[in-house]
Amino acid sequence: MTLNEDQRKQLVEMAAQARRWAYVPYSHYAVGAAVLTASGKFYDGVNIENSAYPDTICAERVAIFKAVSEGEREFVAIAVVTSNGGTPCGSCRQVMAEFGLDTLVIIADENGRIALETTVIGLLPGAFTGRDLLGA
Repeated sequence: MTLNEDQRKQLVEMAAQARRWAYVPYSHYAVGAAVLTASGKFYDGVNIENSAYPDTICAERVAIFKAVSEGEREFVAIAVVTSNGGTPCGSCRQVMAEFGLDTLVIIADENGRIALETTVIGLLPGAFTGRDLLGA
């Protein structure tokens, strides 16, 4: 499945709308994410902070984990929206890599301006995947 322009717009809008539900009392850096699965379903997510910082979870992982918990395993695209078009952290990049190096990644700012459009492998060259475990 390829991403058409309407789906691209819907994905970015969904991620932007999700940002309002972010729980960010410490950083005040709200992130919204939305994924489109190969089955055509959309899932959103927000970052959720915790006073014990390592227990914080990012919007990208929330959206992906919601989809996976519903049986989805293949992703067409993910949109991430922040105030300034910030890119996903390393942990999120690794989780994205688990489900497809060719997944389209769209990064936008709070005004919907696309700051970057790439693939997971573009964000995480040399990604560690299940293939690396075959020889273990």
